[in-house]
Amino acid sequence: VKFNNCAGNKGVRYETNSLDFKVRADGTLYAAHHLQVPSKQLILMVTAWDPQTLGRWEAMVRFLVAEKSQHNGHKPKGRKALPGELAQQQSDTLLPWRQHQSANGLRRQKRDWVIPPINVPENSRGPFPQQLVRIRSDKDKEIHIRYSITGVGADQPPMEVFNIDPVSGRMYVTRPMDREERASYHLRAHAVDMNGNKVENPIDLYIYVIDMNDNRPEFINQVYNGSVDEGSKPGTYVMTVTANDADDGTTANGMVRYRIVTQTPQSPSQNMFTINSETGDIVTVAAGLDREKVQQYIVIVQATDMEGNLNYGLSNTATAIITVTDVNDNPPEFTTSTYSGEVPENRVEVVVANLTVMDRDQPHSPNWNAIYRIISGDPSGHFTIRTDPITNEGMVTVVKAVDYEMNRAFMLTVMVSNQAPLASGIQMSFQSTAGVTISVTDVNEAPYFPTNHKLIRLEEGVPTGTILTTFSAVDPDRFMQQAVRYSKLSDPANWLNINATNGQITTAAVLDRESDYIKNNVYEATFLAADNGIPPASGTGTLQIYLIDINDNAPELLPKEAQICEKPNLNVINITAADADIDPNVGPFVFELPSVPSAVRKNWTITRLNGDYAQLSLRIMYLEAGVYDVPIIVTDSGNPPLYNTSVIKVKVCPCDENGDCTTIGAVAAAGLGTGAIIAILICIIILLTMVLLFVVWMKRREKERHTKQLLIDPEDDVRDNILKYDEEGGGEEDQDYDLSQLQQPETMDHVLNKTPGVRRVDERPIGAEPQYPIRPVIPHPGDIGDFINEGLRAADNDPTAPPYDSLLVFDYEGSGSTAGSVSSLNSSSSGDQDYDYLNDWGPRFKKLADMYGGGEED
Repeated sequence: VKFNNCAGNKGVRYETNSLDFKVRADGTLYAAHHLQVPSKQLILMVTAWDPQTLGRWEAMVRFLVAEKSQHNGHKPKGRKALPGELAQQQSDTLLPWRQHQSANGLRRQKRDWVIPPINVPENSRGPFPQQLVRIRSDKDKEIHIRYSITGVGADQPPMEVFNIDPVSGRMYVTRPMDREERASYHLRAHAVDMNGNKVENPIDLYIYVIDMNDNRPEFINQVYNGSVDEGSKPGTYVMTVTANDADDGTTANGMVRYRIVTQTPQSPSQNMFTINSETGDIVTVAAGLDREKVQQYIVIVQATDMEGNLNYGLSNTATAIITVTDVNDNPPEFTTSTYSGEVPENRVEVVVANLTVMDRDQPHSPNWNAIYRIISGDPSGHFTIRTDPITNEGMVTVVKAVDYEMNRAFMLTVMVSNQAPLASGIQMSFQSTAGVTISVTDVNEAPYFPTNHKLIRLEEGVPTGTILTTFSAVDPDRFMQQAVRYSKLSDPANWLNINATNGQITTAAVLDRESDYIKNNVYEATFLAADNGIPPASGTGTLQIYLIDINDNAPELLPKEAQICEKPNLNVINITAADADIDPNVGPFVFELPSVPSAVRKNWTITRLNGDYAQLSLRIMYLEAGVYDVPIIVTDSGNPPLYNTSVIKVKVCPCDENGDCTTIGAVAAAGLGTGAIIAILICIIILLTMVLLFVVWMKRREKERHTKQLLIDPEDDVRDNILKYDEEGGGEEDQDYDLSQLQQPETMDHVLNKTPGVRRVDERPIGAEPQYPIRPVIPHPGDIGDFINEGLRAADNDPTAPPYDSLLVFDYEGSGSTAGSVSSLNSSSSGDQDYDYLNDWGPRFKKLADMYGGGEED
């Protein structure tokens, strides 16, 4: 591209809108790398811009991509080269690195040649290695050159498919090629000197494997399944079969053609289908597909390459199974024109008739499934027809009870159709309609009460035997002469009677509205009406009696008990009244005190607050503490009014400053005098004294038990309880105590003469340690306690005594100890003793060293 910015083009830079192409400073446009151009033309936008003035100029460049011409160097003119001729002419030499002499004597290297592709037929029989081409550089006249090739098939897997003579530059193929394994190879040829220095730039070599027809067409599936509706018109698409050929699809080797070999069955025609030879689409070619006659066709399809040439092409076959799908071209038809059934009255969910139909379409499909409808004869909707999913029969079912007295028979007209609509052009058959006759049988029906629940209103308190109403039932069986009898089924309070023949209700007791059997002023009773049919039937009816209140209950005073201070103050008693009646036979109430006895009105007064409440208080300034029965007359507002004299127990008691009864006052008010209170306190004191004396007696008895004399039976000797738990060995002999020392201390001959054996560790050693002088024997005392005390004093006064008394030795280590005796240690006050050596005896003697090693400071 040429550009002039009228300023010498200094600093002008070029760029393109594609990464595949670049522009040099002199305007040369070149490809940045190896690329394949898929289209026949290429449009680029080249931009020139000046960095100093920031000016930009654009131009569009259009390339026309030319097809590669297959030419070979130095071929004879006028003769077309065969595919393998290049390999056979060993004199054909490619000079991709040709040099030219310039006019001024300098050598200039021109652009490298583009080597035309090398074609190699697949499945060649050799002999191998087979020469493909020879490449050389014209510098081989000046220096020795070594040739080599690199790339897939040379030094990359698959290895050594091609090789080159490093001296002559002849390139060979070493084995048969398979285009289906690899269709082309891209190699690079290199030329170096003897020292390995590059003499020429690498040159690309493209080797294409020429296809041979060595692969049969292969169907994707061996069996294809398709379907077509019955009655389809010619040309209806059915399915597509596909076969692939591994050979080159741009040549006849890979061009597959299809044809139908056989069709089974050949009905109604032997050519019911045809196939598109190029696409493999199977379509119908003849009319007459009928599923009810032929449900499936098996078609053998053949695929042949070489564009279907049976003489030269390779073939393969597959099976196409074509199913004829059902359409609703057969309307359902009843097997008979009339059906009949019978049903008892008052029964539901009963099948009274089964309707059978015939349909030649595919079973259990929408074209076969039947739907039944009742056209006429059942205006009230007593019946419906359900379809049996297994048999396709119609089940006439009662969904609404029929009454024999209303309808003795039904004449139904029913029609049947399919779930799916009929196919175009198919008309409904007249056999799709039938009649159904249903007879109703009479059964004994239960009598019923026309008004259920029946409600009547009357005042409470009507006398016994009063006629309230007639609660009669109706027998629906008009064509049967039956009698109805009545009885009580539920009468919670047993207030009513019913006449067994005519249902007349009378009172058996006085009806009380305030009874617990009344709910919301209504009393409810249930009666039974039964006929004498076979079998007998009965019905129930409920009678509700609304009781109107009358003033038959006097008011009651509330509360029944209260308390008040003995002096009048703000402490008063609020009273009200309760009446079992309802308005208007209740409040407002009138509260008053009776005139007799006269002390009531003298001591008490009533103040009315409203129609329901009043206050009772003291009239006098002081009333002695105690419990008083205060009568009060309460009158309601009924017509006529009723009154009641109620007694309220009032506890009068002394009160504190807050107006509350004191504890003593409450007791006094409860009726206990001062003498009674003192008697109760004395009883409590006596009881506590008895408990204390009993405890003292138990303590003394316990003390006497511990201080009784020690000389007891050897079996009860308390020393049996002293055991050494850390001593192994021994046995029952450990419990064999010798009490002779305690009982007869005068002599020890029996001890000295004891035979050798197991000795107790708590015995004093006899004759084993002569360094311990024997204490004098104390004459036999009269009491064992004195003997023990004498022995204790002797041991305390003897500085050489062992660290145990003469009665019990808890531990004895034996004689012959290497350590000296410590019996000489005493509490002598002489200060000349040195105890500093105790510091060397270790931490266990540290405390003793601190006590005695102080020297003069102590």
